[in-house]
Parts: sequence; C-alpha cells; structure tokens
Amino acid sequence: MSVGDYCSREVVICDRDTAIREVARLMRSHHVGDLVVVHRDGDGNRPIGIVTDRDLVIEVLAQDVDLDAIAAGDVMSFDLALARAGDDLWETLMRMRSLGLRRMPVVDEEGLLEGILTADDVLELLAEGMSDLARLPRREIRQESMRRR
Repeated sequence: MSVGDYCSREVVICDRDTAIREVARLMRSHHVGDLVVVHRDGDGNRPIGIVTDRDLVIEVLAQDVDLDAIAAGDVMSFDLALARAGDDLWETLMRMRSLGLRRMPVVDEEGLLEGILTADDVLELLAEGMSDLARLPRREIRQESMRRR
C-alpha cells in the first residue's frame, strides 16, 4: 500500500505572504486544521512549510502577537517532513509517529505537492477495515447457513 493510494488530494494551500487572519479564515472555511505553505512555480506548487491550528494558538494567540503584523511565513514549520506518493504507507506512518507529526504533505518525484496524509485519514481507513473485519463472522455464518439448507 502506498501513500498516494490513501492521501487526500484536496489540500488547502497558501503562500508565505498570506496574512495570518486569512490563514485562519481558510482553515475555517475549508474545515481543516492546517494549510500547506507553497512556493508557486510554473510546474506546480512546491511545499515549503505548514501552518497548523496549533501553530495559530501557540505561536500567535498565546504570544499576544499583532495579527495584522504577521503572515504564514512567520509561523510556518520550516523543517517540513515530506512523503512521496510511492512511499510505503506503514513506513510513512511509523516515520510520522517517530517525528510526532499528525500531517505530512505528499509530493511527486519532482517535489511538487500531490496531497496530504493525515492521522485522521488513516484512522478513518483503519476504522473502516475494522468494521469490515467485525462483520466477517456474521457473513460467514450466513453463507454457511445458505449452503447447508
């Protein structure tokens, strides 16, 4: 299973000059907890950082920073960990865990943004799998009953 098979392709982006109020508005309107900060070039969007809802609280609100004086580039995480679309899903999850990350942008071979893998997406995937697994015994009994009639 590869990261590209399970990442979300709908990524909300901004550039480093996006005002922090706009960052918060974009998170709210798109119902997301992060924005990937990108450098836009002719080929696509190259991720250069990420701003999370936690960054807004800890770096901006808790520090009593003037909201009109800062932009995404002032609070984004610069040490951005990336996954490639072809990377193994489980190895990427282990990497996310070891780095303490809930979100990881996914890039193609040229380093252009393709999606984002989030802990929430993976939890949903696992929950669906567990639900299917939990229904297996009942289905097995039903099929056995039909064969033995």
